[in-house]
Amino acid sequence: MFVDQAEIYVRGGKGGDGCVSFRREKYIPKGGPDGGDGGDGGSVFAVATPGVDTLLDFVGRHHWVSGNGQPGMGKNMSGRNGDDLVLELPSGTLIHDRDTGILIKDLSNPYERVCVAEGGKGGRGNTRFARATHQTPREFEPGTPAQERWLRLELKLIADVGIVGLPNAGKSTLISRVSKARPKIADYPFTTLEPNLGIAELPGHRRLVLADLPGLIEGAHKGAGLGDAFLKHIERTRVILHLVDVGSEHASKAPADAYATIRAELASYSRDLAEKSELVAGNKIDLTGGESDVTSFADAIGKKVLPVSGVSGKGVDALVEALWQLVNESKEEIVAEPTPPRIPPRRPPHLEPS
Repeated sequence: MFVDQAEIYVRGGKGGDGCVSFRREKYIPKGGPDGGDGGDGGSVFAVATPGVDTLLDFVGRHHWVSGNGQPGMGKNMSGRNGDDLVLELPSGTLIHDRDTGILIKDLSNPYERVCVAEGGKGGRGNTRFARATHQTPREFEPGTPAQERWLRLELKLIADVGIVGLPNAGKSTLISRVSKARPKIADYPFTTLEPNLGIAELPGHRRLVLADLPGLIEGAHKGAGLGDAFLKHIERTRVILHLVDVGSEHASKAPADAYATIRAELASYSRDLAEKSELVAGNKIDLTGGESDVTSFADAIGKKVLPVSGVSGKGVDALVEALWQLVNESKEEIVAEPTPPRIPPRRPPHLEPS
């Protein structure tokens, strides 16, 4: 089951109290203070873990608490530190403070790690308060409380290419053709109910990560069909592959109208999303008249359209190569911000030219 958002409560462990104790042994009547310090409480860490693809584990369990530090003991023995708690999250998870809305961390890379709830510090025992003028201290410090908060977890898949289109445009068939992903494929709308990731292997040890999203329909931004909630998963993608059914007699819309519908939904969701680099492909050219329909479709929208067939595989290799080129071009467009000019330090007044 694919789950892409959850709310959880996290709390670090409380610090252990310091100990008040005095050494009492035979022949040592006044041994002095020997109370140890309390142990530190454990912290809660979030780690981007490869192999974890969903937030399902955090839907059924809402409270995550690390171990408390143990109190100090006599004979100058410190209490044991509390155990840390590690939350294994998928790469691409955004961690927000639920109450303030502040983004704590974007776990965009594998093995990235962040402390989301710090444990309390252990208190000092009475040994720490011994002085030459105060040799029998009975003071101690209690452990400090731990940090606690509610978190909102939001998963956005990390892919190079996001595939969009109307239901039954052939998105799942295409991703199963170019990768080892095996999404459900059937001849009725909304077969895909959750995003699917696939990795396309290209010659020369090249790879493309593709995300197949559930189909959009007109009014998705208002909740029609499955809505547009899954569009957040292509906000990270560099390229959008817009797949349009050009050969099926049972298509719900003409190719040009289908293209316009999806473009309108992308623009309604996010202007940045609508401005991403896009590649348009006309699918199902294996059907009668498919290739000529691609030409008519390209003329109607005024853009280049690549003909493909997810069933027969025709044109798929050329499509994947074109996607690779477009992804690389989008990477090259990301340039560093220019370095501001260095302002030389002003000379002392007596050295300024007259």
